[in-house]
Amino acid sequence: MEIHVYDTYVRAKDGHIMHFDVFTSVKDEKKAVEYAKQWLASIGEEDAVVTNKECRFCHSQSAPDDVVEAINKDGYFIYKMEGCK
Repeated sequence: MEIHVYDTYVRAKDGHIMHFDVFTSVKDEKKAVEYAKQWLASIGEEDAVVTNKECRFCHSQSAPDDVVEAINKDGYFIYKMEGCK
């Protein structure tokens, strides 16, 4: 499965920057922003500002089976990088 990667930077409640990628099977900026907001709400960061300025398309790639499984189940997968809970 080819997935689309959206590079995302948002400011957390305490002011630090969280850097993560949103992986999705659909190349759709609005959906990627929606998925980022869903994930942020799930970790208690529902007030974080996420727009297409903070969540931008980066590239497309193939994905390992566990990522594909998560995308098929939830519509997206979050790859946590810097400052994520």
